[in-house]
Order: sequence, then C-alpha cells, then structure tokens
Amino acid sequence: MKSHLVAVVAFDRISPFHLAVPCAVFGEPHPGAPSFKLMVCAVERSPLKTSAGFSLAVTHGLAALREARTIIIPSWRDPRERPPQVLLEALVMADRRGAQIVGLCLGAYVLAEAGLLNGRQATTHWECAADFAQRYPEVQVDADRLYIVDGNIVTSAGTAAGIDCCLHLLRQDYGAEAANCVARRLVVPPHRQGGQAQFIDQPLPATARDSRLAGLIESIRANLQQPHTLDSLAAQSLMSRRSFTRHFRQLTGDTVGRWLLQARLAHVQRLLETTEQPIERIATLSGLGSAASLRHHFRASFGVSPARWRQMFKGA
Repeated sequence: MKSHLVAVVAFDRISPFHLAVPCAVFGEPHPGAPSFKLMVCAVERSPLKTSAGFSLAVTHGLAALREARTIIIPSWRDPRERPPQVLLEALVMADRRGAQIVGLCLGAYVLAEAGLLNGRQATTHWECAADFAQRYPEVQVDADRLYIVDGNIVTSAGTAAGIDCCLHLLRQDYGAEAANCVARRLVVPPHRQGGQAQFIDQPLPATARDSRLAGLIESIRANLQQPHTLDSLAAQSLMSRRSFTRHFRQLTGDTVGRWLLQARLAHVQRLLETTEQPIERIATLSGLGSAASLRHHFRASFGVSPARWRQMFKGA
C-alpha cells in the first residue's frame, strides 16, 4: 500500500511552533497510529530563518506538492505579503487533482490568495478575521470556529487549534482510535469539535466547585447512555441552572446541549469503528435514543450515514 504523503510548506521567518504541529502529528511514529511519509518543502532556498532566531535546512522543493495526498501550509509570515506565485500555482494544480489542502492559522491567507477559498467556508486566527473577510469577500469567514472542513480544503484558527485540526484529519481518514493514540502521546485533548469557540472570554477560576464540574464532565463521558439534562446536571453540581450553564460554558467553550451531542456522536464514531454492534444498540449506548435520531444527527454532523462511516473504517 502506497504511503500517505504529507507535504508541509516551510518559508523564511516561519514560527517553529506552527511548523512543529503537523510534523508532530504526521512526522513522528506513534504506536497504534498509521505511519506517514512527511516531507517539509520550501519555495525559498535554505537555510530558512525562523521567528525564534535559528535557521532550518530544508532539502525538498515544491515538487513534493505534485504527489502529496495532503498539503499543509502551517501559517504565513505576514498577511500583507502575497505568497510567491510559484507556490500559489502549485496549490492550484494540487487542488485540481484532488489533494487535501490545509491552511493552519494564517495559512488561510495563502489558500485565499490562490483562489482556493472562493465560495467556501473558512476560518483563521480571530485577530485577523476582520482583515481576512475584508480582503477576501468571496470567502465565507467564520471567526468562531476552531477549524472548518469544506470539501478537500481545510482551514484552522491560530496556534494550538492547528493540533485539533491535524488530529481531526487523522480521525477523518483513519478513525478515532488512531487520533486518540496520537493525542495521548502529545498529551492533548483527543477531540475538540471544529465548531467550538476559538477562545473563552473569562477563564474558569481554579476552585473546588470548578474541580467538581471537571469531574462531572468526565462522569458524563463515562455514562453517555444516561438521559442527561440541564436540570439533572445542574442538580448534580449543586448549582442553579443559570450558574451551571455559565460555568459549563467557561470550562468547555460550548453550551451543554451542543457539547453533549458532540460527545455522544464521538462515542458513536468509536463504536462504529471498533465494534459490530447494530445501530439500534449504539443509539442506546450513546444516549441518542433511537436509530432514527442517531442517523439524523450523524449525517448532519459528518455528511455520511453511520453505515457508510463503518464501511469506511472497517478493517482499518
């Protein structure tokens, strides 16, 4: 079986962290996860300066983009600077042959300059979202998303959201178990949905009450088959509905209802990929009630039926 080639485009004055994100997910061996062939390439000649003061020796040019199944632009050095035309043309050619093209953080600017985001949904770092929307009116910008998948084009918010995006790509192609293995090695949350807010206005204070709330969230994940409601969860936390809702959003960045649905659907994904349980049983185990409800929410979130999802990952 031909290796999944991932090409990461480096450039002069790149942030080492932004470059490290896709390299850590796709370029290092992780037991229990598939291996990739990762190539860091550049349009400029080595050595490349980094924003941290040291230099990089990059031996591959843009020829790697002709064969790569996934191409990642890990950021861009300056939103006001147009990327080299040769890079833009290489991305257009890759898009035409169906490659998956990813713009992490300010990498969305590179994809937009290449015209790949016209008519599509996209996100970028929240600080630059207004500028991005003004410069690229053909793009449907959503500054409240961690990452957005629109066909073969993927964009993410800033910095650490790139990790969430790369883990999602891994999960999308190889299943939840593979993504979870990598997340455990990196010591990061295994799954943050792309629709989660980019940032939380007020961080939750570290109090005993907040610790109980964090413990409650783990308890919910372990007992998704239970009919959790806002009232029942607030009661377990010894809080009013209003106080619980506020603390929950501060801690998770999401509403109780949306978070609970996504947690149930993530459990459905894992059961579909790793068991032969019938859909009706999975609906019960995940707390979605009926097979009809499961199919409705699953297709709305992932664009395919549960049966198709299982078929995609069977034997993976």
